[in-house]
Amino acid sequence: MNAGKLDILFANAGGGDMMPLGAITEEHFDRIFGTNVRGVLFTVQKALPLLSNGGSVILTSSTTSIQGTANFSVYSASKAAVRNFARSWALDLKDRGIRVNAVSPGPIRTPGLGGLVPDEARQGLFDALASQVPLGRLGEPEEIGKAVAFLASDAASFVNGIELFVDGGMAQV
Repeated sequence: MNAGKLDILFANAGGGDMMPLGAITEEHFDRIFGTNVRGVLFTVQKALPLLSNGGSVILTSSTTSIQGTANFSVYSASKAAVRNFARSWALDLKDRGIRVNAVSPGPIRTPGLGGLVPDEARQGLFDALASQVPLGRLGEPEEIGKAVAFLASDAASFVNGIELFVDGGMAQV
């Protein structure tokens, strides 16, 4: 690590709630895009002077960036924007040798996922989502952490501009 410099930046912002088309408000849109898109953009931009040449930026997108999800269009669109940041920023930062990649989790057993529905419906949501995953289960936060650690490591030194799905195969079927 260079003194006073960052070798790795992990921009993990995410939040959203269910809202069907026809009920979406400007506040709903602004809140989700403000966190998921604006927050990521300005976090990375502010950190650029601190980032070492040859460093690594990892962004959190989502499988929803490529799949339609009823009542979740604003969140899905925000994560598609984040995924495109990785594509574009890999080009913007090529002269500094900074790699930019996105990790796209599928359904992960987190309080945020469970919070999309009332407590009494949580297990039903988890079971329904697990039934859509070829591995037959939800992912765990530690599994996302391992994928991010890989993208940040020298083992991924020739990996740039990709979207790594960590979803038990869900986006592939």
